Amino acid sequence: MIDFSDLLKTDNQQPAHMIQLLDPDSYDAWNSGQSASTRHMLSAQKFRGKIGDHALLWGGDQHDWSVVTVVPDRGKMGPWCLAKLAEALPEGQYRLADGRAGDAALGWLMAQYRFDRYRQDDNSTGPKVLLTQDVARIEPTLHLARATALVRDMVNVPAADMGPPDLEQAVERVAQPFGARVTTTRGDALEQGFPMIHAVGKAADRSFAPRLIELEWGEPSDPRLALVGKGICFDSGGLDIKPSSGMRLMKKDMGGAAHALALAQLIMANRLPVRLHLLIAAAENAIGANAFRPGDILRSRKGLTVEIGNTDAEGRLVLGDALTRAGEDRPDLVIDFATLTGAARVAVGPDLPALFCNNDDLAGQAIAHGTDVDDPLWRLPLWDPYADMLKSDVADINNAGDGGFAGAITAALFLKRFVPDNTPWLHLDTFAWRPSAKPGRPKGGEALGMRAIFRLLQDRYRPER
Repeated sequence: MIDFSDLLKTDNQQPAHMIQLLDPDSYDAWNSGQSASTRHMLSAQKFRGKIGDHALLWGGDQHDWSVVTVVPDRGKMGPWCLAKLAEALPEGQYRLADGRAGDAALGWLMAQYRFDRYRQDDNSTGPKVLLTQDVARIEPTLHLARATALVRDMVNVPAADMGPPDLEQAVERVAQPFGARVTTTRGDALEQGFPMIHAVGKAADRSFAPRLIELEWGEPSDPRLALVGKGICFDSGGLDIKPSSGMRLMKKDMGGAAHALALAQLIMANRLPVRLHLLIAAAENAIGANAFRPGDILRSRKGLTVEIGNTDAEGRLVLGDALTRAGEDRPDLVIDFATLTGAARVAVGPDLPALFCNNDDLAGQAIAHGTDVDDPLWRLPLWDPYADMLKSDVADINNAGDGGFAGAITAALFLKRFVPDNTPWLHLDTFAWRPSAKPGRPKGGEALGMRAIFRLLQDRYRPER
């Protein structure tokens, strides 16, 4: 993994190429003040003053050159406004003309992210180092970059190398630097204590046995925060098998677990004053003689019985047991991340995690923070009348709604049954994948909603930051 700390450093006036920022409002005035030779250089590089354009301006010798680029708004530097430039520039050290990168430093770092675990060739250029005078923001930005890269890496790894034991090892690696405690429940204890997690994963190979992984960190006197992640390491659909096209990206079905773990890492690295409880329900939804079946009735940890209307609606089952466990310690707030439904992608597309929440004020805060950090969320309703779609004739609830309507909503309503009454709860149905590249955001695994929720938590638990 790339060492982001090598790419964002304190500006001590070491040699660096200057980056001049323009925006559409300032371009004409700037351009009119340039010499004929400078305008000729700009023309030769097809620099037209459009957002995203950049050009190199040569000085007295071959090492003396600067950069000019156009961003949407020089006064409000979003996280991705320098990402395209960072991808295009040659190796070297750079500084902005005003000395401060602000939020744009994140995009500078993520533009240099590479997932090359399985590649022999290395087509990447050398490091592009950004110098900044905004020293206090360096460490927080590095924490965000590392958490984002963690999500991308975990989701990009194929299922053969990211099974339940690999998820457990990932949690242990994150926990170790912070002295967090990790406990794992598997085998007979899982079957007895978390029967739905066990049922979903019991058909997998023994080496990929299901488990509940828990991490705890923080002072007991601080408010308890529960993070829950769906860790379905591969989803065949079970006996209600998916078509091949539907299985192609199912290595990413543990994307919720990756988000929850990366958010836990952010919380610990920034030492938020919370009593953190991370729960990852890890299983492979495989096909075998002992796979759970359509029509089976499972008894959950909460005691509710669940009729299986579709074995491909397995994520809500493992989350149900994990949410029940989270609620037993009376948390101040419960947040879950899950690549839960195709219906959410149909409704809001790949870039917008669907947000469900049982508290209007909390939902509004989450959406506002997402807008602030350019990590948007879109709220969908917990429409209680649709709970009738989950009725069962033989059990307390069915795991799959009749008729195929409102799939993301009925999935959220299913989860709601396992959240304690009057406990604030956020559920993010996220895609965890970017189907096409954007500057700083390559095709592949992606953190979607994580930064928004982290900003919410900062505001909730450390408002004086």
